[in-house]
Amino acid sequence: MITEQQLSSVIGSTAHGADGKLGTVGEVYLDDETGRPEWATVRTGMFGTKESFVPLADADLSGSDLRLPCDKDTVSHAPKIDTDGHLSPAEEAELYRYYGVGSGTGEQFTGTTTTTGTVGHDTSGPTTDDAMTRSEEHLNVGTRRVEAGRARLRKYVVTENVTQTVPVSHEEVRLEREPITDADAGAALDGPAISEEEHEVVLHAERPVVAKEAVPVERVRLDTETVTSQETVTDTVRKEQVELDADTDVRRS
Repeated sequence: MITEQQLSSVIGSTAHGADGKLGTVGEVYLDDETGRPEWATVRTGMFGTKESFVPLADADLSGSDLRLPCDKDTVSHAPKIDTDGHLSPAEEAELYRYYGVGSGTGEQFTGTTTTTGTVGHDTSGPTTDDAMTRSEEHLNVGTRRVEAGRARLRKYVVTENVTQTVPVSHEEVRLEREPITDADAGAALDGPAISEEEHEVVLHAERPVVAKEAVPVERVRLDTETVTSQETVTDTVRKEQVELDADTDVRRS
């Protein structure tokens, strides 16, 4: 028999049946009239998502282990009753019939937790403590480096006209006449007195000559620079609100 002094040790202990581990003890339900522990809920199934009632009449607590006379199959197929902190007479009777234990006092049972002085109980699930936790989502904004585009350096050939002025020279023929003097009379009269002659002079001229050569003029390369700007991010977040819902005749403080 589990005593009232052992309640805090029973809750959260590991329940073991006749054929091995059953699960974790969630709540203990007391007899309204005697105050003795009568029932406990055991979380079974994958990740402890299923809760079943087990009788504490023949249970034994050893350290953090609660020994029960029933086996896994019996517990897993127990009547499905909500663990809302209270057992109705009909639910109590159904559990007594299923486990084949005594009928008790015939009074209702209420759940208890590891703390004392708790005001109220959780009507939406297993009772945890005397407070409700309010949570809200916060927006965590960061940056992620992604490829935004590519730039390529490509070289190609274009043709353009270039005009330059270059000075050029040429020779022109000029006729010069010299009178015959006593000094050159002998040379001038050398030869026939009357005859036909030709005298030729070669004329020269400069012409523009174009030659092209490829010369390096500069080095071109690609580089990147980081530019920082501001962007506004908008998203929706959820948060829980807590409000008091009480009857009109209940005083509030």
